[in-house]
Amino acid sequence: MPELPEVEVTRLSFVDAIRGASIVAVRMGKPLRWPLGVQPERLVGQTVRDVRRRGKYLLIDLSDGLLLLHLGMSGSVVFTRDLPPAGKHDHFELQTSHGTLRLNDPRRFGAVVFAHDEADPLACKLLGKLGVEPLGESFQVAQFHQGLQSRSAPIKQVLLAGDLVVGVGNIYASEALFLAGIRPTTRANRISRPRAARLQQAIRDVLARAVAKGGSTLRDFSNAQGESGYFQLEAMVYGRQGEPCRVCGTTIKSLRQGQRSTFFCPVCQKP
Repeated sequence: MPELPEVEVTRLSFVDAIRGASIVAVRMGKPLRWPLGVQPERLVGQTVRDVRRRGKYLLIDLSDGLLLLHLGMSGSVVFTRDLPPAGKHDHFELQTSHGTLRLNDPRRFGAVVFAHDEADPLACKLLGKLGVEPLGESFQVAQFHQGLQSRSAPIKQVLLAGDLVVGVGNIYASEALFLAGIRPTTRANRISRPRAARLQQAIRDVLARAVAKGGSTLRDFSNAQGESGYFQLEAMVYGRQGEPCRVCGTTIKSLRQGQRSTFFCPVCQKP
């Protein structure tokens, strides 16, 4: 599943090219996770003002409304002037004066939804329960530690929940916990203020580095220009079960948490 860095990398790869474009046509393929919520013709003639990100959602600001785009489990977008005919997994196209934005999603868990603005009840339903942005100024140690104190679940599960801090998915939670020296099974309310500060900084560092590396391409992720990510090549623990820790040489272990694989070093990461 594309995580926050992959969504941010996708945004950065086409935002400058599409900004200011006029929508000339909209093509809908097979139904996605949620309906568009408006007749496609309603979008024609509008101008793309900007493309922002909230968690794992791309927010496409229009001259009259907002499109919320989610990549789901297997989605990706491409933006270019020259595209081949749509294939069976191409389910949404926004044709503009600057090029065409196409969503490809083999599993159709992604979505493109129209809302009048972020105060629209539909937008509030999708975005309202998201935690703070980990790369923004609102992600502060004091509030982060306070939030951890009210949760007794394992810290990795708390990070994945997304209601305390948004967008720290499976890959980057494992990596941030390693960098902070915290065992993923440690209960969140047992984490001290100093350890919370280390984890907060580790989350910011890991996500920023992942964005700089173009995200992680584990299967078929690519940005809107078709470029793969390379963060996975320097992962410290994720996907490295049975291999030596890059710091201490101890064998990396894995376990299952909430149906997801977790990777950690039993020496570098303390309970």
